[in-house]
Amino acid sequence: MGATGPTGPVLDRDEVDRALARLGAEHEAIETSLLALQDHAGRRLLEGAELTGVTKERWASAEASITLLWTYFDAYTAALRRAREIRARRRWSSREDLTELTELLHGAGVTVADGTAVSAGAVSLTGTGKLSEQFTLARLVERMNELYAASLDLVVAADAVWSALPARIDLLAAELQRTRRLAHSVGVRPAEHPAGDDLERITRVLTRLRQEVVSDPLAYWVPAQGSSAPGGGRPDTATYDREARALEEVRREIDAVLTVRQDAETRLVKLRDLLSRADRTLAEARSARGEVLAKIAASEVPAVSGPPTALQEQLATAAEYRRHAQWHRLSPLLESLEQRAEDELLRARESLTAVTAPLAVRAELRGRLDAYKAKVARHGLAEDPLLIERYDAARRMLWSAPCDLRAAEGAVLRYQRAAAEQFGQRVPHQDAPDDRRGEA
Repeated sequence: MGATGPTGPVLDRDEVDRALARLGAEHEAIETSLLALQDHAGRRLLEGAELTGVTKERWASAEASITLLWTYFDAYTAALRRAREIRARRRWSSREDLTELTELLHGAGVTVADGTAVSAGAVSLTGTGKLSEQFTLARLVERMNELYAASLDLVVAADAVWSALPARIDLLAAELQRTRRLAHSVGVRPAEHPAGDDLERITRVLTRLRQEVVSDPLAYWVPAQGSSAPGGGRPDTATYDREARALEEVRREIDAVLTVRQDAETRLVKLRDLLSRADRTLAEARSARGEVLAKIAASEVPAVSGPPTALQEQLATAAEYRRHAQWHRLSPLLESLEQRAEDELLRARESLTAVTAPLAVRAELRGRLDAYKAKVARHGLAEDPLLIERYDAARRMLWSAPCDLRAAEGAVLRYQRAAAEQFGQRVPHQDAPDDRRGEA
């Protein structure tokens, strides 16, 4: 076992030389890191910015930490220089030199004085601030690493937010201004259209967001869970993303208004045509209803509504909106009118179908009667008295006015059965025509 000193075994010359080489490499690495931190763009921005909120508070602490870092580094440099001077006294260091070097390299012989420890928040065990602290070189390096990591984290986080958000906010604000001008050109204005109100709100939010991001970037930083990388985390873009989506929705709405402006006349012409067709169809249904009531007996014929006057009035309003370039009002009105006009034409067609159903039933019975007459003729039974009698009875009913459909269908069925008996066939039993008449 070798000789011992105040801090343990005394280092030999080789151990001293290796320790000095390692400390020299550490010194160079620390100096490079400190200079990089000093020149970091984020640090320079923090020094020149008018900070507020959490960033102002944390940067004040970080500035004190960076000052203390340089103080520690100066103490580290001085200790290393002193150790190198002692080693350089002699090629073969004496025992006294080796003892002094061992104490310097391994002992708590590095003093950080002049109240710098107090500025970093160092407090003694009794709770009073200390005017100086004693460190080993190893502990001093650990302490510098801790302060450097915390300071670099803050600088990198602030720089990341400043690099990510203000430029994006400016681009979105420029797009917002273009959208505002476009909105104004089509009558989308605040207090007159919801999209105009949305544009005002987005403008206020983006203005406030940019001010806060510039003065308090750390308020918009989300640290990464479990990350040890400098500045591990990401900028908080939730507010920006929400307003970007809102602006996109407004832009789509304005695009829809622009589309209305471009093809408003075409759509109005189509609407007039739809309503005109509906009106003509209803007029046809009303005329057909009179014919049915005159020609068909014992039938319940549905009533036919009047022309779509309410839609015609709204169509006139839409034309007024177009004349006065009120596109933001015309857009929703056209969409509503287009759907309602389609519905109106469908309703008119259904009404015509319902009204003319008895005439369709009569036509179907006439066709069936004539078809059986032709079949009877092909079988050489055209002169059969019974068939002639039943045919004439059915024909009188079907070609008389008003026509009793129920009785006429019964007569047609009797003619069919009589013909079938002559053919040696059997006509399948059919229910009375009451259900079918109900459907007609």
